[in-house]
Amino acid sequence: MTVLLELQLPRTLDMWVGELLADAKGAEPALSIEGWLYEGTTARRAAEQRLAAAGIHARFMSAYKPLVHHFLEHVDCNDLARVVVHYPVHPDAPPRRFALEAYPLVDMVAGAELRLEPQVVAAVMPQYRVELQSHSGAHRVDIVRAPNRVHVDSLGETLLSPTAWLSVKHRDGSITEGRRESDYEALFRRAIECVQGHAWPDTEPYFERLDIRVDLPGIHYSPPHETGFIDTQEALHEDLYFSLMEIFQRRSGRPEGDRRMQPGQIVPDVRYSSGTIRLRVAVESYPAIAAVAETAADAAASPIGADIDCDVPLAKSVAPLAPVRIAAELSRIAGRRFEATTRQGRTVAGVYRAGAGPAVIVSGAQHANETSGVVGALRAAQSLAQRPDAHFALIPLENPDGYALHRELCAHAPRHMHHAARYTALGDDLEYRDAPPWYEREARQTALALSGANLHVNLHGYPAHEWTRPLSGYIPRGFGAWTIPKGFFLIVRHHAGWAKRARQLAEHVCKQLAARPALVEFNKKQLASYNAHAGDLPFEVIHGTACTISEVNRQGPALTLITEFPDETIYGDPFILAHDTQTATVLAAVEALGLISPSQ
Repeated sequence: MTVLLELQLPRTLDMWVGELLADAKGAEPALSIEGWLYEGTTARRAAEQRLAAAGIHARFMSAYKPLVHHFLEHVDCNDLARVVVHYPVHPDAPPRRFALEAYPLVDMVAGAELRLEPQVVAAVMPQYRVELQSHSGAHRVDIVRAPNRVHVDSLGETLLSPTAWLSVKHRDGSITEGRRESDYEALFRRAIECVQGHAWPDTEPYFERLDIRVDLPGIHYSPPHETGFIDTQEALHEDLYFSLMEIFQRRSGRPEGDRRMQPGQIVPDVRYSSGTIRLRVAVESYPAIAAVAETAADAAASPIGADIDCDVPLAKSVAPLAPVRIAAELSRIAGRRFEATTRQGRTVAGVYRAGAGPAVIVSGAQHANETSGVVGALRAAQSLAQRPDAHFALIPLENPDGYALHRELCAHAPRHMHHAARYTALGDDLEYRDAPPWYEREARQTALALSGANLHVNLHGYPAHEWTRPLSGYIPRGFGAWTIPKGFFLIVRHHAGWAKRARQLAEHVCKQLAARPALVEFNKKQLASYNAHAGDLPFEVIHGTACTISEVNRQGPALTLITEFPDETIYGDPFILAHDTQTATVLAAVEALGLISPSQ
């Protein structure tokens, strides 16, 4: 390990309280204090009480999603009949930025009428104007300030981002206020500056593993409904990972968003601390692959290893499968075995089953933190294997290096999205790899060579709760359409000359999915929430399922059906619904392949 940076920072909340107490001893105390920072409710209330004991009236609020926290802390949502939120519009942010930041308010006030309306564009500090009407007819108006700063990031982009802010009202009526960089923001800045200023090699990959270990307090809110999950540690992981990817993207000279870049494995490891705030940036070798297979006892200690026990029916899996379970399920499918080797030395295992029917390739976990597709691929293939004419190639786990990282990170944060595990150990998206060494990509190439398939059903997922980058403009750059869940949907890609068959495929699959009541209800609820906060869905809806169809010029089968279930972070019954849906989609697609017209 080579340590590039290691430091400790004082806790901002403690610093503010200390400063205010010291000021109160030397002069007449301030009339009131208002502060916004990245701290949870319990810590903020405790700080207010310390100041109150010294005769100082203070209110500390969350700098992260201030409107949502206002409702959580100051509004009885069960008594609401009508809510009108006038959200701010700022010239340095997308028009619906603050409507998105209000998510998941529509779920929090369920049962009440909710309207989100834009305010006049202004360059001053953003604030929400909230009209609340109770069932008894009582009415009140709340003003909720949302401190943000306009800044230029490491790529030279002008952004509007939430920030810590301190406002002091003096007894003479004057107010002293302004931005105060918090510990949360300082950790991010120091990590980015360290990596950006380091002398990296001239060619990729620049490292095997870049480890950014962070320990700090923060906000953690996990309501009964998955969509309301709020966690500043998760948000910092996301912002660090994608910000560093952007830095190396620019260094590589490739176009923005090019997924072929291979910087190495970037691992923001952000953990909770009761008070100590630490940052370490280090370059490491890849961790050794465990020589001993997992046991049931090992799995019991990890929330994501619950389904290592092969006695639990695959259809009842309530969590992502352990690798040993995946291997066991794959071994039950008779056929020709094939494999590839990953950059870290793991095996990408597949099986080819020849038959008289039309050939299909089924794969899961191209993006390794999207885990329901692994179960869906195995379940669908086991079902197809019972058919005498079935013709398919199966790769249930395309990215085992990323899957191992996902398990490593989920061992201490199972409800985080962990997009650092999305790509391979080289840091690229295996689908876009266009030059040797092929590593994981070789398995897909072998599947196509063996089967000659015209259809690839590629099972994916996406975040089941809000995805943010709070220190880089809030909305994930390049992924704005994915920031909040919108139910299960499909992406159909086709080669030139296959448009009609792509449409027939989509129509048939969506019609079959419309016969699944639990999925229909799930989609209806998520789409309503999406529409309220994000606006109209930018997709066509076919038989109740959102779908987009496009022509591509890319290697592989003539038709590709990509599934997108909001599965990142879910467990229990929601996870079962996810892989039930993935399984049903594969089987419907295979059925469609035998029905669609062979000509235009």
